[in-house]
Amino acid sequence: MAYNEQLADRVREALEDVPNVEEKKMFRGVTFMVNDKMCVSVSNDELMCRIDPALTDEVVEMNGVRPMLMRGKTLKGYVYVAEEAIRTKKDFDYWINLCLAYNPKANKSKK
Repeated sequence: MAYNEQLADRVREALEDVPNVEEKKMFRGVTFMVNDKMCVSVSNDELMCRIDPALTDEVVEMNGVRPMLMRGKTLKGYVYVAEEAIRTKKDFDYWINLCLAYNPKANKSKK
C-alpha cells in the first residue's frame, strides 16, 4: 500500500488530542478511525475525507477536490482532496475539522 507518510504524519499530529483514534490499513493507504468510524484516509498523495453528505456538491467545486465514485456514481459524503489543496495548515485543518465535525453523526459500518 503506497501512501504519503508525511501526509499521514500530518493527520496523526492533527488527531493526537482526539480520543478514540485508531489507524487501519485500508483504501490503498491508512485510514484514521475515530470512535470506530472512518474519519479520514491517506491514499497516495491525497486525503479521502468523510464529510457531511449535504456538503458534497459544494466542496467538489473547490480546487483540488473530487468526488469519490463507486460504480460510476458519486458517493455522497466522501471526497478526495489533492495535496496541492492542503499545503497550508489552514487548508489542511479545514478538511480535518470537516471530517471531525461529521464523525459524531456518521454511522458505523456493519461488521
